[in-house]
Amino acid sequence: MIGLIFGDTDFPNQILKAVKKKKIRYLIIDLSKSKKFKQNKKTYSVSLGQFGKIINILKNNNCKKVLFAGKVNKPNLSKLRLDFKGIYYIPRIIKASKLGDAAILKEIIKILAQNKIKTENSLKFNPELTLKEGNYSKVKVNKQDKLDINKAIRTLNNLRQYNFSQGVVVRNNRVVSIEGKGGTKKMLEKSKSKKFKNHGVMVKFPKKKQDLRIDLPTIGLMTLKQCKTAGLKGIIVKRKQHIFLDKKKCLSFAYKNKMFISVK
Repeated sequence: MIGLIFGDTDFPNQILKAVKKKKIRYLIIDLSKSKKFKQNKKTYSVSLGQFGKIINILKNNNCKKVLFAGKVNKPNLSKLRLDFKGIYYIPRIIKASKLGDAAILKEIIKILAQNKIKTENSLKFNPELTLKEGNYSKVKVNKQDKLDINKAIRTLNNLRQYNFSQGVVVRNNRVVSIEGKGGTKKMLEKSKSKKFKNHGVMVKFPKKKQDLRIDLPTIGLMTLKQCKTAGLKGIIVKRKQHIFLDKKKCLSFAYKNKMFISVK
């Protein structure tokens, strides 16, 4: 039995399909904002502050392992339902929330570990959702692209240790936009250019000292479309440190729009 702790985005759906196909016994702890898994009979809808309930659900079902997937938003503390253990642990969550959404998950992992519950890698059942090193398009990276890519990677490497940014857009060796709390979509909206079309790159790498079991940079068809709208030529991700959804559709879209997808 494995406990699937799910938030928002489409990634949890991909995991659930794989788990069902492999006939692995599971239960779902639904932390999504819309309670998107409530129709599943094996789902438990709980508040982020109900740690006692979460731990009891896992232990009562003999779940010694859990897997996190999807985005867990920073909680509204005034509306958070707390149980006894929630009251005990909430100061740690409040402190972590100041560092970003991923820090909240890392703190939850620590709490579970203290209760002898191990966290598995998010890609444990879906290794096909990551790409190997290489270029995934007939469009080749030229000298200007390489300059932009190197500039973007240096920029991400120079960000503060606990910065929440996973992405940066560079065009003509100039940083156009860095991912903020609004996420990739907002970053790409800020990167639109009337002057340049099919020019510039977006690099999406994990944050510094990020727990690679959770919160990996995620790319999907919508990301490609947003990059196209922003006038970018390519996307760069890190080998085995990303999640690639709608792979075939993404590669087809990149081919049709003369874009490249590169894995470092």
